[in-house]
Amino acid sequence: MSQHLAPLALGGAAPDRARYGLVLVHGRGGTAADILGLGDALALPDVARAAPQAEGRSWWPTSFLAPHDQVTPFVEAGLSAIEEAIETLVQTGLPRSRIALAGFSQGACLALEYAARRGDVMAVFGLSGGLVGTGDAEGRPSEALYGHGPKRFDYSTSLKGTKAYISVHDQDPHIPRQRAQDSADIFHKLGAETTLHILQGAGHGITETDITALRAALNQ
Repeated sequence: MSQHLAPLALGGAAPDRARYGLVLVHGRGGTAADILGLGDALALPDVARAAPQAEGRSWWPTSFLAPHDQVTPFVEAGLSAIEEAIETLVQTGLPRSRIALAGFSQGACLALEYAARRGDVMAVFGLSGGLVGTGDAEGRPSEALYGHGPKRFDYSTSLKGTKAYISVHDQDPHIPRQRAQDSADIFHKLGAETTLHILQGAGHGITETDITALRAALNQ
């Protein structure tokens, strides 16, 4: 099954005049136009932005923790949408080496998955997210994964020189802290300069710490 993607939402500087590019990926129930507002919060007028739109405002209908075959077709469609957004910026003047990727919730999972599988981005920011994984692993469902089984993370991408930032609340209703920690460990092993930011308490959202980290990466 594949998704029919709406046109990209664009904002910020013209790509041929921008210092950096930023591809933003919305979460469940969000829109491309909504997530472009995150770019506005950065207050960086020299950043070109592009945001793909998921059909029905959702990249997949279930949890990203679900068995691999249940999410794979949707994940593949989402990765293609990200690639399209990046290529739009590249074709209008920005090299991939100056394009960062950021997403929230489902969008964070997609952004992280894209970077782990394909690389070739300046930085990736998974705001309340974790890796989807490359397949199901042996092992029983666990409370740490909200009743789901473990996944494999078979990536061979070199992320040396790439910044990876992952954030999650200690009690996030959608993103297990364990999956965020495992994702950070994977990015570290792939060579990325990795930061894991865990907020105490319950919550699921973008924080001022996230905005500050993203702004710092795009304001060099």
